Amino acid sequence: MKITGIICEYNPFHNGHLYHIRKTRENGATHIVAVMSGNFVQRGDTAVMDKLERARLAVRSGADLVIELPVQYCLSSAENFAAGAVYLLESLGAVQELSFGSECGDAEVLKNALEKVDIIAKAHADDIKSIMEKGYTYPRALSSVLKGTDADVAEIISSPNNLLAIEYMRSLKRLSSKMKPFTVKRVNAPHDGADPKNGYASASYIREVLESERNVSAISKYTTSVWTDAIAEAFRKGETASLSRLERVMLYKLRSTSVEEIASINDVGQGLENRIYGARMAGSLDELLFTVKTKRYTMARIRRIMLSLLIGITKEDMKQIPPYGRILAFNERGREILAQAKDTAKIPFASSIAKLSQINETAERFAELEIRASDVYGLALKTVTSAQKDYRAKIMIDME
Repeated sequence: MKITGIICEYNPFHNGHLYHIRKTRENGATHIVAVMSGNFVQRGDTAVMDKLERARLAVRSGADLVIELPVQYCLSSAENFAAGAVYLLESLGAVQELSFGSECGDAEVLKNALEKVDIIAKAHADDIKSIMEKGYTYPRALSSVLKGTDADVAEIISSPNNLLAIEYMRSLKRLSSKMKPFTVKRVNAPHDGADPKNGYASASYIREVLESERNVSAISKYTTSVWTDAIAEAFRKGETASLSRLERVMLYKLRSTSVEEIASINDVGQGLENRIYGARMAGSLDELLFTVKTKRYTMARIRRIMLSLLIGITKEDMKQIPPYGRILAFNERGREILAQAKDTAKIPFASSIAKLSQINETAERFAELEIRASDVYGLALKTVTSAQKDYRAKIMIDME
């Protein structure tokens, strides 16, 4: 029995994800546990479909157990996203391997790149700070310094999946984890690629087609029939989400929030609260985002901050590690994972958020944010759902 972890969003699932799972199985994985983003994703957006539906489909697509990544980690930097997900896998105490995609396709090369990045970043901290003071993001400043010191490493971290892979490996190192890293080389369509290739398309391309054409048949060649059918049904029922449907509530939230409250929100720093507060006169979400955006503050970061403001995710919330793991779906092999983890898990793993919230004060806060996030997500659906849906959620148990 070899249990492998995968960190994912499946927003939506596509042939590249199917290829990743197949390669992970070929590497010896008999059981796969996926830590998946919930109703909001790391690019600062709503997930196309509800987390429970995506978890159900994930199990039908090759995963055996799906655990939810808490919303504060979903709406945070790549470093925090990776840290939260790796911690949950480590906390099961039964996962032997972490599998992830990368443009590089070589775990050893990525490990060496991580070591060099950390050494160079420390040695050139003043140079990086100087570049950031000119208005650039930390990744851009770091990349600029690397180009002048180690061009090969600079090339590696210039690719988005490599960069996220390095953060996964950083988290493994910090936790002194025994999980072995295994990477699958990304093929054909690149991350956020605008053009499909050989039956592969990026998730961003698929989302764009769905958003602009509402034509599910147009994406059928890039994903499985299980997902195509589910997305078509979600469209029919009005159960697909769009950030644009949160426009007025986000504008209201900003107009009714003080600069001090904005300053307390996660990922707000360097006086960014004043810039955001100054955008409260905006008459549309796009105007708000473009008013705040600069070379230092990317659009994805601003969207994450605005959603965090709406949900109420503060800097204090990021100081806490996950006190539990919430199960969203599993099959028979997933049950076997949970049975093995029963004696090794460092935190409780269960499906009921009501029960998990009673563990301690930290768990209560994590559950509060998750329930609030789901309530907000319900407003982003074409057919608005009732509040407190997380309390009534029924997870998917697939024993076929």
